[in-house]
Amino acid sequence: MIHKYKLNGYNIVLDVNSGAVHVVDDLAYEILDFIDENMAETLRDDIVEKLSEKYDRNEILDTYSELYELYNNGQLYTKDEYEKFASMMVNSPVKSMCLNISHDCNLRCEYCFAAKGDFGTGRELMPFETAKKAIDFLIEKSGNRHNLEADFFGGEPLMNFDVVKKTVEYARSIEKEHDKNFRFTITTNGLLLTDDKIDFINREMSNVVLSLDGRKEVNDKLRVSPNGSGSYDIIVPKYQKLVAERGDKDYYVRGTFTKNNLDFTKDVIKMSELGFDQLSIEPVVSDAKLEYSIKEEDLPRVFEEYETLAREMIKRKKSGKCFNFFHFMIDLDQGPCAIKRLRGCSCGNEYIAVTPNGDVYPCHQFVGNEQWRMGNVVENSFDNEIKTKFAKTNIYTKEKCKDCWAKFFCSGGCNANSWQYEGDIARSHDISCELEKKRLECALMIKAATV
Repeated sequence: MIHKYKLNGYNIVLDVNSGAVHVVDDLAYEILDFIDENMAETLRDDIVEKLSEKYDRNEILDTYSELYELYNNGQLYTKDEYEKFASMMVNSPVKSMCLNISHDCNLRCEYCFAAKGDFGTGRELMPFETAKKAIDFLIEKSGNRHNLEADFFGGEPLMNFDVVKKTVEYARSIEKEHDKNFRFTITTNGLLLTDDKIDFINREMSNVVLSLDGRKEVNDKLRVSPNGSGSYDIIVPKYQKLVAERGDKDYYVRGTFTKNNLDFTKDVIKMSELGFDQLSIEPVVSDAKLEYSIKEEDLPRVFEEYETLAREMIKRKKSGKCFNFFHFMIDLDQGPCAIKRLRGCSCGNEYIAVTPNGDVYPCHQFVGNEQWRMGNVVENSFDNEIKTKFAKTNIYTKEKCKDCWAKFFCSGGCNANSWQYEGDIARSHDISCELEKKRLECALMIKAATV
């Protein structure tokens, strides 16, 4: 299987199964319209005849010979060697935990998937004893894994910052005893950031996610406080201070785009102008009936915007003023292992979420859906049947994924999106798929333009 497309003046051909990417001329691009995985050493005379109306015969034969060489070298129309690994998709030790340290928030963002902070379960903060049990639970369920990850999430985790600090301290105090190494992440809306919190975050957090939707007018339209006031002017200086003092540690300034700002390249550029170079802006996850939701009719406009952003990134990279955009980051040299190619989303298997009362869910986006409750860290209970269900979900169990050119990059997409939009973790969400494929096309084109 191959996928070929034209973008920004480049003819790009992806060999799906090998991952090889080729930038070809117009002739090679057209030849590929007439051949398939059953390439012969000699191009058929009727095809040569058709193309001879536009190209020199010898040039056609030479180009075909080059394509055939790629074929023989396993870089074009290669066979799928990955399906045999699907049987290996079994329960894995847990390695990552999302600690919903706060089911409360000091903002009331209109698009919040977490019901404006409380996940529909009532406003609640996680007690330290529960957080402590969660760390113990993660260690117990991690098997022989050495590196573990814990994400402080909400709601707004800074509303429960003392417990955050105590939890980090506790984990650090026992990690050597259990031969573990903890990497911590925190996601915040920034309102409660102070100098001491910034110092702690920069010292203890391997990554930090800073929520900002871009331009002030965009951010303050939906990211509002309970009294309706915006957050932009308060949080931007705090973010700038945190990032300036962070050194080379990871961070992301992460935004959400909705139907209200389909020109989101302007928001990415604005965040760059503010001094941030690790950026992400995601499509809103929301009920399709809501006025700000991304709908199928919006896709052409969103595709156009991704292309605009890609061209802007090329221009900036060539001028030495580049930034990273999360959805355009792609590794063509090493990439993920075979198992990761088949199952990108680790929720419910290697990744779990814990609520303030200790309930365990496959990930933070499943919280509040009782049918997906997997156990409780306080009770030390865990439903391995649900875990197995997620472990066995992969691109070969999802009908739409099997024949999709993007399957080894997307790896089946987000299970929570599948559940929310399709009511089944084995059914892919069409709009999410189309957005992902467009992002991949742009990412490959950026590689071609800046190699």
